[in-house]
Amino acid sequence: MAPSRLHAFLLSLALGAAMPLVAQADAEIRPVTPDPSPEAVALLHYLHGISGHHTLAGQHCNPLVGSTRLATDFKATGRYPALFGQDFGFSPPGTWDGINFRQQIVDEAIRRSSEGFVITLMWHAVRPIEDEPVEFSTSIQGRLTDEQWRDLLTPGTEVNERWKSQVDVIAWHLRQLRDAGIPVLWRPYHEMNGHWFWWGQKTGENGYRKLYRMLFDRLARFHRLNNLIWVFNANEIRTDTDADGTKHAVGAYADFYPGAAVVDVLATDVYQNGFAQHDYDELLALAGGKLIALGEVGRPPTPEILRQQPRWAWFMSWGELGGGGRDRAAATLLMESEEVLTRDELPWVTVKNPRIHYPVLK
Repeated sequence: MAPSRLHAFLLSLALGAAMPLVAQADAEIRPVTPDPSPEAVALLHYLHGISGHHTLAGQHCNPLVGSTRLATDFKATGRYPALFGQDFGFSPPGTWDGINFRQQIVDEAIRRSSEGFVITLMWHAVRPIEDEPVEFSTSIQGRLTDEQWRDLLTPGTEVNERWKSQVDVIAWHLRQLRDAGIPVLWRPYHEMNGHWFWWGQKTGENGYRKLYRMLFDRLARFHRLNNLIWVFNANEIRTDTDADGTKHAVGAYADFYPGAAVVDVLATDVYQNGFAQHDYDELLALAGGKLIALGEVGRPPTPEILRQQPRWAWFMSWGELGGGGRDRAAATLLMESEEVLTRDELPWVTVKNPRIHYPVLK
């Protein structure tokens, strides 16, 4: 397979192409996965280099719709986002999150990478007590009993073995991207500090942290997927109130953080708080020099917000950036702003834009 422009460019950086040196601190940056791929190393360096200077624009694309939202963004704003996001899904074939689309997602990710897009992937994982496909409300938003959770974390149990089999299916798809030389921003078991997913609200060393580390061991060590950049992706801190008045606190980031040894990027999802400064400050403090990002946003940040919070390495819009009734003028202004980088401004797509900071691994 011929390397994509992204693959070739990142590989040239990793091998020390003749371009300006990065700072010594940057030269020490390595993905947490054992023996990371050259492309993953170079992409992480690139993201560190733009952090504080620019933020990549991203677009989530659901399994059923493929990558059509990229075209919608371009039609609305005249630019493509820099990130192509997808979900491996969970639902019956042919539905919005159908599991039958997984191979198409991999093929599309390879094609979009060849066009220069950065790839970010996630998975609304089925409960490890049942088989796919499932319904969102009863499985993804279902619950595990305390006994089932203990079994999940205990090697050799039926629940643990079922979990490994489910993870192995996703690993098979991710391996194709590894073999194609494509680095992936991988954000598993997201919004864990919320109360709405089966893996959520599990604090302590035998809670979410252990599940995350189990997944890291399975994918990074057992399957040797060294192309993954690991994203710890929480939700903005807030208090939700049910219709009956019951309050649910969305917990602090630190209560769920699995540790610097297994995380490359710390991200949060923003749908209600409007990019509260405390979310930015708390995540940045916990990161301790690692990258921070906006894993999902309901409405994208404005240029003003990005000037106030410049360390976001990327944002990914969950809905269409310039469609679906959104303000196209505002979306265009954002995509054309100095704060945001779009696909056409990535160094492996163009190297002639003087305002872009291009870090290089030496």
